[in-house]
Amino acid sequence: MNKEKISISLADLLITLAGSIMFSTKAIMVKLAFAHTPIDALTLLTLRMIFSLPFFLVAAFSASNTKGNIRMSGRQWLWVIGLGLFGYYLSSLFDFIGLQYRSAGLERLILFLYPTFAVLINAFIFKQAISGKQKIALLLTYLGIGIAYFGELQIDTGNPYFFLGSFLVFLCSITYSIYIAGSGRIIPVIGATKFTAYAMLAATAGIFLHFMVMGNYRSLSAGAEIWWYGILLAVVATVVPSFLISAGMKKIGSNNVAIVSSVGPVSTILQAHFILGEPVFTEQIIGTLLVIAGVLLIGWRE
Repeated sequence: MNKEKISISLADLLITLAGSIMFSTKAIMVKLAFAHTPIDALTLLTLRMIFSLPFFLVAAFSASNTKGNIRMSGRQWLWVIGLGLFGYYLSSLFDFIGLQYRSAGLERLILFLYPTFAVLINAFIFKQAISGKQKIALLLTYLGIGIAYFGELQIDTGNPYFFLGSFLVFLCSITYSIYIAGSGRIIPVIGATKFTAYAMLAATAGIFLHFMVMGNYRSLSAGAEIWWYGILLAVVATVVPSFLISAGMKKIGSNNVAIVSSVGPVSTILQAHFILGEPVFTEQIIGTLLVIAGVLLIGWRE
């Protein structure tokens, strides 16, 4: 069997590492925005997409006008739009609302379960067998989440929305795993850049429509600070890391990107501790190590 050989340089690894760390700042920025401004989750998410929109439009135009562009069928358009709404509209909405009630560290750990959910989706919907290695990985990740969750429950007994926040982030992880599992079947047909650009545009349209119907327009005039949080979320935690991770996948391969990206939960926990003042406790450390081990085992290729 031929195996793809990928030349890995330090620069390529650093690009991927930078993208992963920048992605992990999202939860920190959202928590800071909630703490220092009167903004709500839907308004903050809308601002994030407003400032991300120009980049998505440029990417979509570029992808559709490159040599070898593949015109999508009506069915493929439905797939892209549906996955975009699941992967970035619903998942982001659940995530932002959940972060109002959950610590950034636990949010990142729960969210990091999405590769395991993608395995289960592929098994039950697309009838892909779960290997013995994957079963061990699933056991490790869910054991790790259980340990971390129990530890945080002990120190956050006064939070009446503890379970609600956890459940919303859990839903975010599930909806994002649907996006991952589905994208794996359409990206080989239409290309990664084109799929991502149009899926993000579909998600942006969903978020804008949601805000038009149910948004708090007064919050947009609450001060310049909320707009700066929107810009930072769009540029630092969305657009730039997306391009860095895409470049990393092209240079070092998706499996190596998955390994490097496991720094995400650790990065979030450290940032949450030093910036937000969230405590670091033994159960969190053990749970994080088990979750990372399980996710790496799922993505491992001999």
